[in-house]
Amino acid sequence: MNPYVLTILLYSLGLGTVLTFASSHWLLAWMGLEINTLAIIPIMAQQHHPRAIEATTKYFLTQATAAAMILFASTTNAWLMGEWEIHQLSHPLATTTMMLALALKLGLAPVHFWLPEVLQGLELTTGLILSTWQKLAPFALMIQVAPTINSSLLIAIGLLSTLVGGWGGLNQTQLRKIMAYSSIAHLGWMVLILQFAPSLTLLSLSLYIIMTSSAFLTLKTNNALTINTLATSWTKSPTLAALAALVLLSLGGLPPLSGFMPKWLILQELTKQGLPLSATLAAMTALLSLYFYLRLCYALTLTIYPNTLTATAPWRLNFTMITLPLSIITILALGLLPLTPAVTAMLAL
Repeated sequence: MNPYVLTILLYSLGLGTVLTFASSHWLLAWMGLEINTLAIIPIMAQQHHPRAIEATTKYFLTQATAAAMILFASTTNAWLMGEWEIHQLSHPLATTTMMLALALKLGLAPVHFWLPEVLQGLELTTGLILSTWQKLAPFALMIQVAPTINSSLLIAIGLLSTLVGGWGGLNQTQLRKIMAYSSIAHLGWMVLILQFAPSLTLLSLSLYIIMTSSAFLTLKTNNALTINTLATSWTKSPTLAALAALVLLSLGGLPPLSGFMPKWLILQELTKQGLPLSATLAAMTALLSLYFYLRLCYALTLTIYPNTLTATAPWRLNFTMITLPLSIITILALGLLPLTPAVTAMLAL
């Protein structure tokens, strides 16, 4: 793609998200989401491959449906209650429709079916943008409307997302689909705590973005798209393979890694709110996710590349990729747990 065109598209992507962040009116927020969607579509379709075009078409249709539902919910609220302000969304029909529309935007269960298919058709860099940056604008709206949404609906969507995210990734061999189900599970944890502690949701989202960025950049550095190709990584870069395994375990939420912090604080808050059953179910569904992360770690560090495999072994050429972003993000993805007391003190302010 022409660098000038790419620059304009990336600026538009940022503009759409910032516009949604800054808006207090539903039409302005909807406009920001639309700019965001229209900016990423050419980036998704730049490969000119049938899988990429199919993924782009699916993404466009789901996002257009979600945008129409957002417009319908905001118009319904304006018609029935006379309010266009984001904070004044109060009619039950409007709030429920808005929640389902934002769930469709983000890829939360039970409207998650598009996300693994779309992510599978994209290259890793575009998949990283879709899994991280594209979650920010809908989440900003969701945090603002969360106080008016039925808490039972939020808890149900959160638990279902953690369950689907863990269960769906169990039998996958494609790494991009595994990352998609990982995204669904993490978003479920964020929605679960959204109404009780929005600051914890923001903390979880920040750490999710850091860990997912580290995982995607590691896969891009190793040029790995399936579990089989992941098994060759240790021969090319043993240090990166060892760190990648730790990043995956951090995504799974194992101590003493950064990913344990949000899960620990969320379970603690759910218990304080008198929801021990929800906390127990969420912790049990986290074990499903942990299983496929351990499966990836096993392939990455404990298996020897078989000589009979039909896949072509990559050449060992001089490494030209910039690794500074990967290094910084990997350090953050592994070593933030000791800062938990400072984080909890900041959240309490």
